[in-house]
Amino acid sequence: MNRYRSTASYTSQLPSEQVLVKLTKILGAANIQADPAKNEHYRMGWRSGGGSALAVLFPQTLLEIWQCLEVCVEGNCIIIMQAAKTGLTEGSTPSGDDYDRPVVVINTLAINKLYLINDNEQIISLPGTTLHQLQNELKAVNRAPHSVIGSSTLGASIVGGVSNNSGGALVKRGPAYTELSLFAQINEHGQLVLVNHLEVELGDTPEEILTNLQNGYFDKSQLSQSNKLASDKEYVARIQDVNADTPSRFNADKRRLYEASGCAGKLAVFAVRLDTYPTATKEQTFYVGSNSVQELALLRRQILSSFKNVPEVGEYMHRDIFDVSAKYGKDTFLSIKHLGTNALPKLFSIKGSIDAKLSKWSWVPNHLTDKVMQMIAQVLPQHLPKRMLEYRNQYEHHLIIKMSDDGIYEAQSFLESFFADSETGSYFTCTQAESDSAFLHRFAAAGAAIRYEVMHEETAGEILALDIAIPRNTLDWLENLPESITQHLEKKLYYGHFFCYVFHQDYILKKGSDAKQVKKMMLELLNKRGAKYPAEHNVGHLYEAEPDLQQFYERLDPTNTFNPGIGQMPKTKRNCACCL
Repeated sequence: MNRYRSTASYTSQLPSEQVLVKLTKILGAANIQADPAKNEHYRMGWRSGGGSALAVLFPQTLLEIWQCLEVCVEGNCIIIMQAAKTGLTEGSTPSGDDYDRPVVVINTLAINKLYLINDNEQIISLPGTTLHQLQNELKAVNRAPHSVIGSSTLGASIVGGVSNNSGGALVKRGPAYTELSLFAQINEHGQLVLVNHLEVELGDTPEEILTNLQNGYFDKSQLSQSNKLASDKEYVARIQDVNADTPSRFNADKRRLYEASGCAGKLAVFAVRLDTYPTATKEQTFYVGSNSVQELALLRRQILSSFKNVPEVGEYMHRDIFDVSAKYGKDTFLSIKHLGTNALPKLFSIKGSIDAKLSKWSWVPNHLTDKVMQMIAQVLPQHLPKRMLEYRNQYEHHLIIKMSDDGIYEAQSFLESFFADSETGSYFTCTQAESDSAFLHRFAAAGAAIRYEVMHEETAGEILALDIAIPRNTLDWLENLPESITQHLEKKLYYGHFFCYVFHQDYILKKGSDAKQVKKMMLELLNKRGAKYPAEHNVGHLYEAEPDLQQFYERLDPTNTFNPGIGQMPKTKRNCACCL
């Protein structure tokens, strides 16, 4: 099984003061932050949530992570693993102040090595490596990554994506998934255990294994081919089954819960091994507009069931989110376009630090940086292409389809025939500039909904963000809300991954509406539609985990030490065998 036990266990019970002393000795004072005023950024969620912590740690090596875990176990501490902190459901930060043990956050972003193995057909990623870094390194060797989700521009980590079964926009590749990983867990006896399932020979002790992996001391060219999956190879066939009465992907899917995959921080993941893909020789984007839900449903069914080459990407936007993204996502759009994705993670980090400092001054208006950025963006020239704006005026529903190689001609012929006699829809073939703009506009949508809420904080209520997957055979895919719900809504914002039937539904509530009650009514409606939620952002602290997911978490973390409370499960310690 390749399991290696530490001497650390819950029988030690170090007091918190000694925990901090030991952690400081391991990391050095520069890489531990116990001052709440200085570590707030790492304790607060990207959209919402946050809580207190004994300390935030910034280990520089895999071995330091292991040593810190040993101290945390000795000190009976809760452990929250964290990388880029780009999650949308509060799953990578503390949640409130009602834990029964001290909380330690371990941020892994400094440990960002990436190894290309087996002629670049696979990679091994350490915990801080980002999707953006992966894209850049694979581009140099003419390979493509498992995921190119929009949040890669914000620095989302590879391991974070695997840990949360993140879905992304790629139709052909499905959710991030692997059965090959290296991780630490705390077993039912309260012992810290290192598990090497990378199928890479790295040594015989945790110290050897982690040091050799950190330094790349292993054969990268002739690793044995594993019988275990390093990607979801069944996903294309799954979405092509357009008559199935279940969703294509969702976080609680038992098929894709395996050790690090879907663990949601219930393990400390040191490395994952993933497949890479050949790059397309040629790509072409088509922009579709329609005023008919049924027309787009038919288009989807015919493409998935009859094409030899399914799309690379198929992103949907409703007219309302088109407008909100055009106005409130403009600065994000322009930042990426003119500064590039390399600069964006740093800009967001700077913004977060400024916001944290300004929040301490009561005389400074709330969300000042957002308001300043919004004012600047509004005086800049129109950023969207003319044809996209014309389609916005003509059509309620917008679909961005990217095809590659032989699929380009297949799609061109199909779309020309499909819309030849249509009175409700049309399409155009994008130039490269229009393609870039369409996808940037779609990416800016999620942040734009938050910006809208910020800019209307005096008149609008909370934002309720749902992340759903609907059955593959659904024809009436756009929800029809009853008056009991719509009376509470100021705006309904729909966008998502159309061929996967995964939708992001953001609702701006009216001032004074009860977000919890509205969410309860929404989820009851989704249950009747056979939908699953969350689809790709994982439960975090915002969703109740389904029974299968709860059992998976309990198997991985029997003492409830790692990230307790996710899935709205108990935060309290579960007794291990040594405590009985």
